[in-house]
Amino acid sequence: MFVMQVDYGSRAPDRLREGLPLQTPIPGVGAREAMYLNRTFVMDLSICLPASYNPSNKDEEGKDFRYCFDFKHLNLVASVVEESGFLRAWKKWDRGHKRKMPVKKVTSYKVTPMQLKAKNKSTIIWRQFDLPEPENYCGQMDWDFDAVHVVRGEKAQNKELWPHLDSDTSPDALLTKLKEMVPPWRNLYVATNEPFYNYFDKLRSRYKVHLLDDYKELWSSTSEWYNETTQLNDGKPVEFDGYTRVAVDREVMEVLMSLQGSQMETDDPTTSYMLQAWARLCKCLGQDFLPYMSVVMPPLLQSAQLKPDVTITSADPDNDIEDSDDESMETITLGDKRIGIKTSVLEEKATACNMLCCYADELKEGFFPWIDQVAPTLVPLLKFYFHEEVRKAAVSAMPELLRSAKLAVEKGMAQGRNETYAKQLSDYIVPALVEALHKEPDTEICASMLDALNECIQVRSIVDEIKQVITASASRKRERAERAKAEDFDVEEGELIKEENEQEEEVSEILGTLVKTFKASFLPFFDELSSYLTPMWGRDKTAEERRIAICIFDDVAEQCREAAIKYYDTYLPFILEACNDESPDVRQAAVYGLGVCTEFCGPIFKPLVGEALSRLNAVIRHLNALQSENVMAYDNAVSALGKICLFHRGSIDAAQVVPAWLNCLPIKGDLIEAKVVHEQLCSMVERSDNDVLGPNHQYLPKIVAIFAEVLCGKDLATEQTASRMVNLLRQLQQTLAASTLASAWSSLQPQQQLALQSILSS
Repeated sequence: MFVMQVDYGSRAPDRLREGLPLQTPIPGVGAREAMYLNRTFVMDLSICLPASYNPSNKDEEGKDFRYCFDFKHLNLVASVVEESGFLRAWKKWDRGHKRKMPVKKVTSYKVTPMQLKAKNKSTIIWRQFDLPEPENYCGQMDWDFDAVHVVRGEKAQNKELWPHLDSDTSPDALLTKLKEMVPPWRNLYVATNEPFYNYFDKLRSRYKVHLLDDYKELWSSTSEWYNETTQLNDGKPVEFDGYTRVAVDREVMEVLMSLQGSQMETDDPTTSYMLQAWARLCKCLGQDFLPYMSVVMPPLLQSAQLKPDVTITSADPDNDIEDSDDESMETITLGDKRIGIKTSVLEEKATACNMLCCYADELKEGFFPWIDQVAPTLVPLLKFYFHEEVRKAAVSAMPELLRSAKLAVEKGMAQGRNETYAKQLSDYIVPALVEALHKEPDTEICASMLDALNECIQVRSIVDEIKQVITASASRKRERAERAKAEDFDVEEGELIKEENEQEEEVSEILGTLVKTFKASFLPFFDELSSYLTPMWGRDKTAEERRIAICIFDDVAEQCREAAIKYYDTYLPFILEACNDESPDVRQAAVYGLGVCTEFCGPIFKPLVGEALSRLNAVIRHLNALQSENVMAYDNAVSALGKICLFHRGSIDAAQVVPAWLNCLPIKGDLIEAKVVHEQLCSMVERSDNDVLGPNHQYLPKIVAIFAEVLCGKDLATEQTASRMVNLLRQLQQTLAASTLASAWSSLQPQQQLALQSILSS
């Protein structure tokens, strides 16, 4: 037999007892121990009566019937008999037998069930849980407390889903709220996922604060009690903290359910807050949130399906939009029309879409029953151009919906659906994502769409789509080229050829984004595309096609670096030849790629340095190099030349090449390359590069002039580089001979001298 003596007394307060679940730790642990020790569990069954047996809620013989246990559940776990009947039978048996039953009384919680089983053969084991602290492991916690559940931790970092969480759960905010509800110096238990123990110290000025860390002997993985109860509980840890949270969570659910059923105005901000509150609870409860989904989803879908409230009127000042004073209405003027959009509706819609994504992500296969309603709601919103947040949420939800369907089918929870359903859903979502990707104006959302596509179908399907686009475009171009020879070829057909170039440009941008996102892991897919891209390098192709092909290689070389070296034998000859292309756009792409190869190719580039210098020299010395149509190619060629000076100094005649590069500076057309080149020069001067400074510092006047032009120019260097240049000039003022400084100063224009004096004196 196994006897468990329980004394709950009057210390469990009403608020806590009303919130506790039907099974509490002591009977559950006792039943598990009895089963493990092969004993019958003896307990006072009066505490198992449901609360309805005592509607007055009055104590009877010290027992509070609101604090009850599920006897049927305990009886399933172990053999259970009623205590008073057992004691009467035991006394009667004891009087009639000379041989007494061996009884082992266990008063310390530190004696584990394993120790009892190994050392004790007594018929009756009497374990007591009513001893005073600290021996009673559950009694070590003062149960006469008020419970507060504070959700923080990582959630405080998610400003989109919990925008006000950080301030609302600060100690000051909590103290203000608690003063209205909890008398001073009560025991206050804070159930929270906040990782910093001292975060709630301010509450200690008014309350006796208890945190989970104060009771490590009840839940720490090093605790003997924790490990024993876990083993007895089928390997599932006893969730100590959960029993306190439920006291608060039940009240929260009741409030939200009440609000959900009330009628609110269309633009009532409470709606948005309530949607977020449900989502936060879902994050906390996980799969336990599923019973509430039938309440949450209908209004959530209704919010996600809201139509944008748009008003279009004449831009005439006499025809103001009626609601122009409404803070929730934004207006823009396009031509002779004034467009008003009610932002509160869009914000509610965006919040709802984010919440749908949250539920799908958190509930996984549990979200399956709602997919048929959610997918048709969110897929069209991939092209909802009124609001970026709506599109972002719709994009994020796509892989989550597919994952939910896949898991539900795999786990037999798909309500009779099979793999065909998951494929149909994929066939619905993926083409919609691809189509939206081609039209998406925001680059950040483009990247999100590519990530979503990768999650939905892996990258291979995108590559297949690109193959089809390139093949179909090439076929149409051939047909139109033939048509161009016909007499009836018109201007409209010529415009269609331009549209083909635009589509190829989009392909280039998609591939560029893929390479930047996945880097070297994308190269196996690039290998598949090479045979489709290589023909675009041909001299028979348009300049635009050649430029696009070179830009794709530039992206691969820059993002994949050493991993892309295997392509150099194939593509570098094209790059070198294209440096002298008739089209300045092609030349720019080619010399930029040459600079990338110079930087990342390493020793493999050494045999090509001579030819690269020759090609770059031709671009730099082009008769009209500095004219507007050629200046971008010129600037990129100067940048590439600087990289040869930096990374392959040993393979060049530095005394000739470095001064030639210096004479090309500063560059002012390509502002991105300008920042790179001028930072490179600054670094060379800082380390006193002899080839840059020249014999007897003869190039210093030129360097001072370059610095002056950069500092007086607009956006030619980063703030950090400009600051370094100023410091270098101040050092030169102090260290250079007066004659050298005067020579450098005289090479400047008068306005540059004045500007530089102002900069150096500030």
